[in-house]
Parts: sequence; C-alpha cells; structure tokens
Amino acid sequence: MAQCITCGTELHPERAQKYDYCMAPKCQEINAKGLTMVAIGMNKAAEEFLILDDQAKEELASGKYRDQRRGSFGPPAPRPDGASPGQSVVRRERPRPQRVPRPATRARAAWTKSQERLALLYNEQGLRPAEIAGKLGVSQRLVTQIILGAKNRGKA
Repeated sequence: MAQCITCGTELHPERAQKYDYCMAPKCQEINAKGLTMVAIGMNKAAEEFLILDDQAKEELASGKYRDQRRGSFGPPAPRPDGASPGQSVVRRERPRPQRVPRPATRARAAWTKSQERLALLYNEQGLRPAEIAGKLGVSQRLVTQIILGAKNRGKA
C-alpha cells in the first residue's frame, strides 16, 4: 500500500495512481504545485492552451506551433522609413479641419395624420399596401412606411 510522502498516512489506491501525497490540508499545501499554461494559438474565434510539461516544451522547441503566417523567426525586416526597428520616428501630421456641428433638425413625416389613420384602417381591414396606395393616391412604398412606422411606435 502507498503512503503519503509528507505525513506517512496510507493513500487510497485510486489516489496513489496519480499522486504521492494525501488530501490533508498540510500535505496539499506542501506538495500541490500549480500548472504552467502556455497559449499556442489565439484568434477571434478560439484560443488554444497547453499545459507546459516536458513534451510541450519539446514540441514548442521543434517549431510545431510556429505561426504559419510568418516567414521566419529571424530579426525584423528593416523599416521603409530607414529607421532601425527599435527606433521611434517623429511624424508630423497635418492638422485636421475642425468639424462644424450641424444643428439638429427634426425629420418631418412624408404623410399626413389623416393618411396614416386611413392607411392603418385599410390595413386592419386586410387590404394590401398596393390597394391602400390606390385608394389614398400615394405610392405603395409610402403606404408600407406608414404601416411599419405605426407598428414601431406601437400604434398598429
């Protein structure tokens, strides 16, 4: 039977398969070690992490998780402005013209209240927008806008 390496108590057979210490708080504090994680792939959709053990270290060193989009791991390419990669360059930017805010204007509806009431009444009676447009003397598109506007405001 396996025994705890810290306190010497007998370990449960299933626990002894993976661990050499018991569940006592003192033994846990002394022997339990955290895992080191390494990110090997990150993008907008998913992230991939590995537990950094000896096998993962070998795979990382062999280049298994190398970024395929990059050509090599060599020094950075020279910058087009002639500065060295670590050197900062002061760039002068043109001043941007000041934007003048426009006064807020309230949009006016393209139909009257009476047209809206009639269109909604005809709509409730089951007429199609083309039929309503013919009765009101407006376009089918305007009738559709009237009905949808009323539905968005909760009137229909």
